[in-house]
Amino acid sequence: MSDRDARNRLNDLDARAWTYALRSVISTAYPTRGPGSFAHHLRRKHPSPKPPQLMAELIRFFTRRDGHILDLFAGVGGTLIASTLEGRTAVGIDLSPEYAAIYHAVCAELRITPQPYLVADARHLLDLPEVRERPFDLILTDPPYAAMMARPKTGERKKRGRADPTPFTASPADLGNLPYHEFIAELSAIIATSLHTLRPGGYVVLFAKDFQPTPDHHNMLHADLVIALRQIAGLEYRGYQIWHDQSQNLYPFGYPYAFVANQMHQFILIFRWLGPSGS
Repeated sequence: MSDRDARNRLNDLDARAWTYALRSVISTAYPTRGPGSFAHHLRRKHPSPKPPQLMAELIRFFTRRDGHILDLFAGVGGTLIASTLEGRTAVGIDLSPEYAAIYHAVCAELRITPQPYLVADARHLLDLPEVRERPFDLILTDPPYAAMMARPKTGERKKRGRADPTPFTASPADLGNLPYHEFIAELSAIIATSLHTLRPGGYVVLFAKDFQPTPDHHNMLHADLVIALRQIAGLEYRGYQIWHDQSQNLYPFGYPYAFVANQMHQFILIFRWLGPSGS
């Protein structure tokens, strides 16, 4: 942009677009049918597909036009699709060959060139030549939130032909099948490893959705993740944004006995990698 500050090396935004991107709540109501849905009828086979439009907004802020992005849990490719639309390169990793196939089907329908999608375990990302090729500017990912998808959702009807509960995959290696605290430890280890592929000054942006509280624990996953990831030397927590997903339906959780919140939002946790020296 012609009025972009020459000192801005993070992105291609002018001051007005930069300011708008800093809002604490991102409220969206993206279409789920037609061209504007980005083949949602295919992507919906994933239990929690992230809208490419939302990922594109994050990509525009945290990278420049030639940016290089890593998605550690690519799912059906919301980050990869957005990277293509925004003129960036990206690499996605996921355990599921089914989700990889869906991503390629989406690309065929949208008539876009697929980004590299590696069916692999993110625990071993440094073994992947495509990941080691050149440093990434941004790690943008939506991890499976422990065993959240496998938990019964009292009051919610079965929908979209899927049984309830529904895990992301049946793989024992899937973080989405791990107990809460084990999930946090495994994800923290993966993030720590991934920093070897991120340029100093680059960002780690990940989604988190809280669990319902129990008598034993508050289950504010976003808070526990921040506490855990702040232990990684050189990784600086910079704050969060809240994604309000207006497409979510309301269900009578707890009715007629007790308060149980409908969670219409997820946290977008933002960290900056200062490098191994932490400066």
